[in-house]
Amino acid sequence: MIASILKVVLHPVRMKIIQSFIGGKKRTVQELAQRIQDVPTPSLYRHINMLLEAGLVEVVEEHPIRGTVEKVYALKEQAPDTFLKMTKEEHIDLFTAFAAQLIASFEQYVSGEGADLQRDGVGYRIDELHVTDEEFHELVQKIGGLIVEAMQNEPAPERKVKRLATIIIPEAKHHD
Repeated sequence: MIASILKVVLHPVRMKIIQSFIGGKKRTVQELAQRIQDVPTPSLYRHINMLLEAGLVEVVEEHPIRGTVEKVYALKEQAPDTFLKMTKEEHIDLFTAFAAQLIASFEQYVSGEGADLQRDGVGYRIDELHVTDEEFHELVQKIGGLIVEAMQNEPAPERKVKRLATIIIPEAKHHD
């Protein structure tokens, strides 16, 4: 159940929608359409409905407009331990879906016209960090703050979309 909800999130369009709500933002589908211009409005409605059914977003306001009702959506509060309650198999399934989405996104980029890895700042790497738990949590908070700050930026002609994926994997403990 938990993994199926999280798989709803891992769809590229639904991820864009969710990111549009980060920071307590409330948006109509028309506002989402202005922000996510590569997705037709009827598709946005379909994806919003999937997020509603999964309990990830909710209608927070309704405004009557010319015989219809415009709905305003926002992220719904989630239990903070939802991710922690998943089984090992659910985590593996979810990570596989996450990795597949990354691969598809990268393949789409490098197959596109004008892909320039250096100009576009494309990179992928694995770094080994030697940190205490306290140092690690401080690092994650700093990075997270910077990411949330950048996610607050509204679309503008001079801004380009960049996807940043994070994966944190501790070294496996070996049992001798």
